[in-house]
Amino acid sequence: MKPPEFSYLRAMDTEHALEALHHGGADARVLAGGQSLMAVLNMRLAQPRWLVDISRTEDLNVVEADTQGGHLVVGAAATQGQVEWRKTLADEVPLLTLIFPHISHFQIRNRGTVCGSVAHADPSAELPLALATLGGDVMLRSKKRKRVLSAEAFFQGMLMTAREPDELVAAVRFPLARPGQRFGFTELSARHGDFALVSCAAVVTDEAIRIGVGGVSDRPVVETLPKLDGDDLRGALNDLAWKLGAQDDAHVSAAYRRHLVRQLGWKAIQEAT
Repeated sequence: MKPPEFSYLRAMDTEHALEALHHGGADARVLAGGQSLMAVLNMRLAQPRWLVDISRTEDLNVVEADTQGGHLVVGAAATQGQVEWRKTLADEVPLLTLIFPHISHFQIRNRGTVCGSVAHADPSAELPLALATLGGDVMLRSKKRKRVLSAEAFFQGMLMTAREPDELVAAVRFPLARPGQRFGFTELSARHGDFALVSCAAVVTDEAIRIGVGGVSDRPVVETLPKLDGDDLRGALNDLAWKLGAQDDAHVSAAYRRHLVRQLGWKAIQEAT
């Protein structure tokens, strides 16, 4: 199947893109890497009249550490590969270093964008999980305003976000690693490169455990636990597994997903500690 007819606009800069989104509204969609959007168009799950291509806008092709604000800022046109192959990434956002090898295949990461994955908001995708677990932000822009939303406020459901039709996800901000933080990540998928059946990310300090779970609920879910170990930690992970409301589907049963939350959550936390 192929997409229905649409008009194509290559944005020259951010203001050009925002002007197009302002006039196009709900009939316009942003094209960056296209790794999620083109599949949606081909299946006709979306039928926009306008595609606004931002892939060649230099002012949105940004990956930089804001040491004063404490974030790694990734612009809307920056590819996943640009972030993954950043020499300083392991020191800046170690969790991303652990996660990138699990995201599809390097050909996809070479083209797909970080902001595009966040904007698509697939609950099984690794980058939304990383942003939520780290407590990152989404920077939204329209012709009329700018606003910043926490990842928790941005993700609202299965493929649903708080972005308005005329808004662009201009950048996302991942908090830089702080002293004393340790990180872990693990997932299970049917094949390498497939979306995860369940994925777990952990940020551990001497005082607390922050664990994020993807692939179970309709969005990434993050829970903060006190520093636990042994049976106490297993009990807390069991409570979290039931809290997520797993359901049977064509891939696995709800019971197996709960089992994976317990096992992968434990593994991610142990990796971090």
